[in-house]
Amino acid sequence: MEWGQSNSTWNDAEANKLPEKVEEMKVKDELPKDTKRKRVVVVGLGMVGIAFIEKLMKFDVKRREHDIIVIGEEAHLAYNRVGLTSFFEHRQVENLYLNPKEWYSSMPEGSLNYHLNTLVTEIDSSAKTVKTSSGTTVPYDILVLATGSDAVLPRHTPGHDAKGVFVYRTIEDLEKLIQYSATRKGGVGAVVGGGLLGLEAAKAMMDLEEFGQVKLIERNRWVLSRQLDADAGGMVVEQVRSLGLDVMLSKRVGKVITDEDNAIKAVKFEDGEEMECACICFAIGIKARDELARKAGIKCADRGGGIVVQPDLSTSTPDIYAIGECASWENQTFGLIAPGIEMADVLAFNLTQAKAHSPRKFKRPDLSTKLKLLGVEVASFGDFFADRDGPKELPSKRGAVKKEGTIESKDRVKTLTEGPAPPPVKALTYKDPFQQVYKKYLFTMDGKYLLGGMMIGDTKDYIKLVPMVKEQKALEVPPSEFIVGASKGEDDTDDLSDETQICSCHNVTKGDVSNAVKDGTCKSIGDVKSCTKAGTGCGGCMPLVTTIFNKTMTGMGQEVKNHLCPHFEYSRADLFNIIYVKKLQSFPEIMKQCGKDPDSLGCEACKPTIGSIIASLFNKHIIDAPRKGLQDTNDKFLANIQRNGTFSVIPRVSGGEITPEKLIIIGTVAKKYNLYCKITGGQRIDMFGAKKQDLIAIWTELVEGGMESGHAYAKSLRTVKSCVGTTWCRFGIGDSVGMAIRLEERYKSIRSPHKIKGGVSGCVRECAEAQNKDFGLIATEKGFNLFVGGNGGANPRHSELLAKDVPPDDVVPILDRYLSFYIRTADKLQRTARWIENLPGGIKYLREVILEDKLGICADLEKQMEDLVGSFFCEWTEAINDPEKRKMFSQFANTEENIVDPIEPTQERGQERPSYWPKESVKEDFRGTKWSELTWQPMVEASSFKDIATGDSQAIKRGDTQLAIFKIRGKFYCTQQMCPHKRAFILADGLIGDDVKNNKLWVSCPLHKRNYELGGENAGKCGNDDEVNIATFPVEERDDGMVYVKLPPVEELDSVLGTEKWKVKKGEGDDPFEKLDKKLEAMMMKGRKGLQASHFEGGKGEKETAKMILAGGERGASGLDW
Repeated sequence: MEWGQSNSTWNDAEANKLPEKVEEMKVKDELPKDTKRKRVVVVGLGMVGIAFIEKLMKFDVKRREHDIIVIGEEAHLAYNRVGLTSFFEHRQVENLYLNPKEWYSSMPEGSLNYHLNTLVTEIDSSAKTVKTSSGTTVPYDILVLATGSDAVLPRHTPGHDAKGVFVYRTIEDLEKLIQYSATRKGGVGAVVGGGLLGLEAAKAMMDLEEFGQVKLIERNRWVLSRQLDADAGGMVVEQVRSLGLDVMLSKRVGKVITDEDNAIKAVKFEDGEEMECACICFAIGIKARDELARKAGIKCADRGGGIVVQPDLSTSTPDIYAIGECASWENQTFGLIAPGIEMADVLAFNLTQAKAHSPRKFKRPDLSTKLKLLGVEVASFGDFFADRDGPKELPSKRGAVKKEGTIESKDRVKTLTEGPAPPPVKALTYKDPFQQVYKKYLFTMDGKYLLGGMMIGDTKDYIKLVPMVKEQKALEVPPSEFIVGASKGEDDTDDLSDETQICSCHNVTKGDVSNAVKDGTCKSIGDVKSCTKAGTGCGGCMPLVTTIFNKTMTGMGQEVKNHLCPHFEYSRADLFNIIYVKKLQSFPEIMKQCGKDPDSLGCEACKPTIGSIIASLFNKHIIDAPRKGLQDTNDKFLANIQRNGTFSVIPRVSGGEITPEKLIIIGTVAKKYNLYCKITGGQRIDMFGAKKQDLIAIWTELVEGGMESGHAYAKSLRTVKSCVGTTWCRFGIGDSVGMAIRLEERYKSIRSPHKIKGGVSGCVRECAEAQNKDFGLIATEKGFNLFVGGNGGANPRHSELLAKDVPPDDVVPILDRYLSFYIRTADKLQRTARWIENLPGGIKYLREVILEDKLGICADLEKQMEDLVGSFFCEWTEAINDPEKRKMFSQFANTEENIVDPIEPTQERGQERPSYWPKESVKEDFRGTKWSELTWQPMVEASSFKDIATGDSQAIKRGDTQLAIFKIRGKFYCTQQMCPHKRAFILADGLIGDDVKNNKLWVSCPLHKRNYELGGENAGKCGNDDEVNIATFPVEERDDGMVYVKLPPVEELDSVLGTEKWKVKKGEGDDPFEKLDKKLEAMMMKGRKGLQASHFEGGKGEKETAKMILAGGERGASGLDW
């Protein structure tokens, strides 16, 4: 809590925007109508009462499940009681209002009504009504008591009822004090009580400038004794005395001495001393207002007062709750505002959000305080008296079972003879009497956890230290750094040495890349890939390669251009905005409007990016004819291509939740098509080895069984991983499965600059690993903490907190904005991790844009996402139902014959996988092959090719040889189908690129982006790997409608390019586990069995049991018992 803050500090930030939100919803006709509503009656329109109303209205505006009636005893709307001192400056109560009058009237009709200057006199819990002093009866469904507290007046002290005796509590109290002080100019004003309220009152009296002197009377040896120890309190006394306040310590008022008019003229202390006094203000504490509840038979605390509440703030009477200073929680009432606002938050949340989340409980509140009075800065935080009273609780440690406060039997005798052991706390103290600075921080005995502390003079670290105490995370620095700062060692650097390997696929070091840039060989990322081969393998090193390239160029004084590729002088973000504004929907349009050469075909870099942008904006099917040539192989065939040219199939399993029936369907399909099965890291099932010609049939069976595309092939949302949360787990506090499914169902299929992964954990145990995802949620008692920008991969990154304690209702709007902003502004193939790192201001800037609407685009971002998710369709289903699309899924365009297993399968753990690749590429000079003779052969109908701007291609078969034919701008080209780099028969599925200026045309291998020229004198040459090349053949279309290719005899062709010749056989690649397996076999590890065998003696094992079930019998039963 920070004392003396502005009114807006105590408002709910989102509630402040409710009038605009309500008006917007009215315009859009989005306000719910005819909903069944409960009537919530709130007794008390103080700071806690209005906090509850704000939060309930915020949560309920989209639901309209509650109507609120609030009854306030004072004549004013809710005002900032913490800022009462400022009233002496302006004397305008409206300046203290927490919300203007217009705020109340701007709420949806009937949702909020208020009564001022009205006292509630009776509660009838059986009839569920309250009665007021005006005789009105108000019915309720839910009653919330926020009656607050009264200032304590020492009624045992003679003269307590004299004229000139005041308390410091309400606007009315201040108005009376102002009036009276004007009649006692030049006298002595006194304040009794040296706590927070007493210092406030003393400052108020000084600000009146009516008294000749103001004195503060405190019974203890120092002020602020509830927040500070003797050293800190003594330092405050020194400072306030130097500012003109006379502080009298160890003094107790015994009597108020009055004149004949019963007006105060002096006070007499218990030690017999007297002091002249014209006015006195008591600020010695508060008493909970529980009389209304007691009268209604609601249970109240006997000692200290207050309405007894449970952790959910319910009282002993059903449907009646109490919050704020009137509530007694675990025999405690709280005089600070922060615990009351926390109570309001808990109750509002439970009334609106608990349907989709575990109900929240009110727990030990944070009593941290920060104030600045009379120029003195004071703060206390956490368990600030842990060294004096012992810690209230210690951070839990894994494996610890001893409950805090328990005493082992062996310690009892020692405790009796030597007294209690000192608290398990160590204090680190700093005191500077010259600068009037005092700091005391309290740690656990091992120095690993900060428990609390206090500060005088320098409180700038308060905002940083309070969260450390709340989160109870182990400290990463020694305690001394909190006082003296970090030691100044040598400058840290993240720079890698030149010998550091950055590309493991091709053993490329950092020095290889930076040197190639420095000597002028490489002037673009594309050049780096061509020269060094970095990034041409798995591609995982590209973010690192890009960083090294950019830093090297910058170091040389060269401009680093973020252009998409040589065909576009725009970044991906720039291109996205141009396409968005101009509503360009085809590649030719985009090339003409934005490309360097309007007639260019583009390349393997820009085509997928433009395809992704078009999909992100308009969500048309990616393999429709105009867009087919933009897609890389995965998107082109709606499945992930694998190293043997087959594909993997992954149906969507939202949130990782799957029924037994769907498991049976998946198992049946995998069995039927001999697919290798693996559980993915995203909690779904991957089926490998699907042949292109089988994809339609496989999808048909899955879709028939209620499944759909999982978009594992796309740069889009993959999965939203979840733990079981409150669905099953005893530790869960949030429904992580329910939230994960809702998010995955919402964002499935949206295309983005790179893949997106999500996660939802039901508690801080974090079983879903949400903090290494592009977006992740972790359930808290107040909702969900929302993390963004995490990923694994070549350069792992922990995610950062975007928003804290987000109610379930608000998760989707925030994620809509975040994902839309990412899609708009990220670079090509840039994960959210690198994107956030490169944003100006990083996560802070992102919070400003997404949460505070710094750019004024949040509404547009939400609408963009709403339009996108509203256009969802299953891409598999569309392909199944479209005869033209089905034609794409044949292996060859000129025959129904197929060639299978270009890599020999290896049996392993009961399944088939492709054998390991050999290390070396095929370095045969295919383009230089001397054929004995070439003759024209009709190979395929010309109608098999579409005239599209991005080019079209088909694979054909002749004998045992596979060939690739391309049609580009009306002209045909023919090459071998095999890429020699990894002996993959796949070139017909590659993207076509061109360089119009240099008259180059190439196809890019889908696996590792080897680019082979299609025509001209360099036909067959690889532009980025000199070790490999391909054969090309003359080709032409003739009048008979056929495409002819000039080829050698079949036997000769097969002897050079035949599939069987280049099939990868077992044993060609090294077995990485050969040595390890020998070691493990020698160890003879106990209790192991074959992976398919049963632990039962004579058990049937995996194969036999499955066979029996499929045959209709299970252990003698007639099939499965449903």
